[in-house]
Amino acid sequence: MTDDVERTEDGHHIVVNGRRWRASDTAIPEKLRAELVSELMRARREVGRRGDEARHCVQDAKVALGERGEPWWEEASDEGRRARLAATIRTLLRHRDGTTICPSDAARVVGGDRWRDVVPVAREVAHHLVGQGEVVVQQKGETVDVREARGPVRIAPGPELHR
Repeated sequence: MTDDVERTEDGHHIVVNGRRWRASDTAIPEKLRAELVSELMRARREVGRRGDEARHCVQDAKVALGERGEPWWEEASDEGRRARLAATIRTLLRHRDGTTICPSDAARVVGGDRWRDVVPVAREVAHHLVGQGEVVVQQKGETVDVREARGPVRIAPGPELHR
């Protein structure tokens, strides 16, 4: 990651024109960070075009990046981890525009070095998002109940994702 902005000594904030802003989570793998930042920029453009009805997309991207929500450098609460996973799933699905993601993609964003421990929680969050119509969970192209599925699954956008 190229980083030519001023940071606080602890690295938790960037300084722009003398004002502190929370920095993105430094543990996010670069490929996933690039997708999240790209989606954040797209969402900001959408706010310019559509106004408030697109602000939730900016919020999701900023939470996924760790710039909003619970501080990424602190131990996350269960609720905070789940909120960040949900925002990450929605943001990656919007960015990939119709293709699927793996629960491990969201876990890698949120879980840092311990991302494998977060995969079961990411699957639980996906189940919750299924109930809201935001995602569909698939295995070998067929819709499945993620709680029953054994082995790898994919998360696809649901009908309510692009609301």
